[in-house]
Amino acid sequence: MSLQRLLVDQRQRVDALIALLEQEQRALAAEQVDGERIVELARAKQAVLEPLGRTETRRQAVQQHLGYGAGLDGALEAAREAGCEADWLALQERAAHAARLNALGGQLLQIRMRGNQRILDFIRELAEKTPYSADGQPGRRPGRVDVSA
Repeated sequence: MSLQRLLVDQRQRVDALIALLEQEQRALAAEQVDGERIVELARAKQAVLEPLGRTETRRQAVQQHLGYGAGLDGALEAAREAGCEADWLALQERAAHAARLNALGGQLLQIRMRGNQRILDFIRELAEKTPYSADGQPGRRPGRVDVSA
């Protein structure tokens, strides 16, 4: 497979990942979070990331096979000499966009988790103060005499 074809393939896979990350962002920002949808999106992202990683490995192998150094400098030089510098630069831009979206998704998830933890802490605090047991029966309150004996 030519270097240009690999770059185009990678960009298409990154674009698919971006679409999933944008869906995830909307799902996490929604008033009601659909946990099943979040799990579904995580699986879909993994299904895109695995072949993307394989394609990146192939691209690096082609780059080195053609005699270019490893890393971004070698990749740019290889793309330039193969006449596909624009494809390489487009891939880099899209990959950077995907990284930003992924970081934002992680931040949104952290915000949701902190909010959920605050709610759980509040419920736990209320449960400790309530005069009722978990089954709704009057519970014992400290400092009161149990007259049921």
